[in-house]
Amino acid sequence: MCNIETVAKVSIVSRSLLSFAIALAALTMLDTVRAESVTEIVLTSEIEFQPLNPLRGDASPRAGALWGDIRKDVPSGALTVFAEGFSSPPHIHNITYRGIVISGAIHNDDPSAESLWMGPGSYWTQPAGEPHITAAAPGSGGAVAFLEIQAGPYLVQPSGEAFDNGERPVNVEARNVVWLNATDVTWIKHSDAPLSAKMAFLWGDTHEGQKNGTLLSLPPGYSGKLRGNGSWIRAVMILGRASHRLSSESDLKNLDPGSYFGSKGGVAHEIACQAQDNCLIYVSTEGRYEFTQL
Repeated sequence: MCNIETVAKVSIVSRSLLSFAIALAALTMLDTVRAESVTEIVLTSEIEFQPLNPLRGDASPRAGALWGDIRKDVPSGALTVFAEGFSSPPHIHNITYRGIVISGAIHNDDPSAESLWMGPGSYWTQPAGEPHITAAAPGSGGAVAFLEIQAGPYLVQPSGEAFDNGERPVNVEARNVVWLNATDVTWIKHSDAPLSAKMAFLWGDTHEGQKNGTLLSLPPGYSGKLRGNGSWIRAVMILGRASHRLSSESDLKNLDPGSYFGSKGGVAHEIACQAQDNCLIYVSTEGRYEFTQL
C-alpha cells in the first residue's frame, strides 16, 4: 500500500505535468495562430504600374497590383490609371470585375449609352461577357479607379465574343449610395457621439463564408478598430487620408487614397481619419467583420 507521503509526491508530480502540458498546448496554439495570421500593407507610393496594353503605349491604362495578380486565376485587387480623355473600343472581359472611382470621372457602360460620368466614391459592376466601353472624362486630368476580381485571369476580348452570364451591369453614382448609420448596423460598435461611422452594402452575401463588399465612411478625427472573422479581410482607401496601426504594434502608417491593408486570422487594424472631410474605405471579406469605435 502507498503511504500518505508517496501519494502527496505523486499528486505534486501529476499537477506539475498537467501544468506543463497546458502551458505547452497554449504555446502550440499561439504558434498556430501566429503561423495562420498574415498581414499585408501596400502604400500608394509603393505601387508599381504597368500598361494593361503595351501595344497602345502611353494611351493604355496602367494597372498596379494591391494584392493577387490579375493575370492569374486568383482573387486580385488593383489600381487602374486612365489618361484624360481616354476611351476604349467596345470590348468584353472573360470575368466579372467591380470598380470604385478614386479620382476623376469614369464612364463605363454599353457602347451606345449616353455618357454617365461617375465621380469619386462611385461604384460599378462589369459582368463577364457584356459589351461595354470605359472612358475618362475630358478636362478631368485623368482618372484613377480601384478594380477587384474574384478569379482571373483578367482578359480583354472583342465584343464579337459577347456572352450572357446571367449578371447585369450596375452603375451607382456616389450621391446615390445608400448609407446606414452605426445604430442600424450591428457590425459597428459605437458610442453615443453625434458623429459616427456609416456603412453601405455594395454587393455579395453577408452570411458566413459568403463574399461581400461594403463601404465604411468615417468622419474627420474618428478612429476605430477593424477586425475580420478569421478569413481574409481586405481594405482599400478610397477617399481622404487615415493613419493605420496594427493593435500589436506601435508603427503608424499614413494611408492615402489607393493604399491597401489586409489580413487573415482575426488581426485588429486601428484606423484614424485624418482628413478634413469624411474618409471612405472599401472593405472586402467573407461573412461579417467588426468595426469598434476607439
